[in-house]
Amino acid sequence: MIPTIALVGRPNVGKSTLFNRLTKTRDAIVANFSGLTRDRKYGEGEFEGKRFVVVDTGGISGDEEEGIDTLMAGQSLLAMEEADIVLFIVDCREGISVADQQIADHLRMTHKSVVVVANKTDGLNPDVAIAPFFELGLGDVVPIAAAHGRGVKAMMESVLADVPLYEPPEEDAKRGIKMAIIGRPNVGKSTLVNRMLGEERVVVFDMPGTTRDSIYIDYERDGSTYTIIDTAGVRRRKNVTLGVEKFSIIKTLQAMDDSNVVILVLDAQEGIVDQDLHLMGHAIESGRALVVALNKWDGLENDSKSYIKRELERRLRFVDFADIHFISALHGTGVGNLYKSVHRAYKSATEKYSTNFLTRILEDAVVSHPPPMIRGRRIKLRYAHAGGHNPPIIVVHGNQTDEVPSHYARYLEKTFRKALDLHGTPIRMEFRSSDNPFAGRKNKLTERQVSKKRRLMQHVKKKK
Repeated sequence: MIPTIALVGRPNVGKSTLFNRLTKTRDAIVANFSGLTRDRKYGEGEFEGKRFVVVDTGGISGDEEEGIDTLMAGQSLLAMEEADIVLFIVDCREGISVADQQIADHLRMTHKSVVVVANKTDGLNPDVAIAPFFELGLGDVVPIAAAHGRGVKAMMESVLADVPLYEPPEEDAKRGIKMAIIGRPNVGKSTLVNRMLGEERVVVFDMPGTTRDSIYIDYERDGSTYTIIDTAGVRRRKNVTLGVEKFSIIKTLQAMDDSNVVILVLDAQEGIVDQDLHLMGHAIESGRALVVALNKWDGLENDSKSYIKRELERRLRFVDFADIHFISALHGTGVGNLYKSVHRAYKSATEKYSTNFLTRILEDAVVSHPPPMIRGRRIKLRYAHAGGHNPPIIVVHGNQTDEVPSHYARYLEKTFRKALDLHGTPIRMEFRSSDNPFAGRKNKLTERQVSKKRRLMQHVKKKK
């Protein structure tokens, strides 16, 4: 069994830095900014053949938490409960605080395996720096410098001493459909994630920008496995000033590329704004299957609903392939219907087609509407084959394919979409010209041809 290691402590003591060090990634956003991490973030690590799951948590300040701080502390406490080993991170440069004492008291009551990790010992005498933390009464204190990796190896040797070597199963479980939940800040993405999971898994608060990192969560529903990705809200570029928010947006775009299906959440009470269309364009450019969820639908009057439906029809014509759902993430109305569209979009995006089948569709399209003439010569499209999936890529071979006009490419795209019954996914057309087998070869004339050419040239000269 793979052990779970939870990183807990006060804000800004280096938990996310240690998380990145243990997972050998840069998945957790790191900045000199207190309270940056808010949700539980999971990652996988390996040390000398021993695998483990590490959980990054939000800081516990120890004060009388109010508002979002209360929710962050709740996420940390949940991580402690589900962990096999707890690494209690403390800051050598600030010493023991009241918050450290309160966290230590709670850890003693949990009866978990706890290791006190004294971080930020770089430039200090480790023996002197860790001395005050023995007062916590949690056993030995391990000095490290997470930013530089100093002491981390010795710490992991101690922590994983009793953990057996990992033996991979004969066949790893297939990771399910990856769904990225994207949208502007405060449109209800985290609320939708919690509703789809059936638990308060991520922090939800009535404040834009609550989610700062992309949170990957694996779960199972009705026998199917999924990975849902809660992402940070993306504002217009001119409104982004904090470096932390810029990294959050990068994480959102990376999560979009890493997903199979993107669920774009819109705010029905605010209507469709330009930023929603920009995000939709990003999803299409990345080639991901798309499902649109119009949230907060239950609080609208009938007149407002009719107006928004007209606006959807007018402004979303370029994504007519995507299913649109009217939901309420807070009350759960219509949320279950998203799964049907997600499965249909995923199937369309990942289906495999034979060359013979695609070529027959191309031939029927050419017969119904032949390609145009270019400089007196007809464009010839000979055969088609699949060039990839998620999104589906149709590669068409022929002559003069560089001259295929955009309107004819759109005609072929719609023809293939209809024939393949594609829903919820963009489709890409690629055209390739066949190589000329005689290109670069000089035509060598026979003696008879040379004599005929000479006679013709003499005949032309006599006429002149």
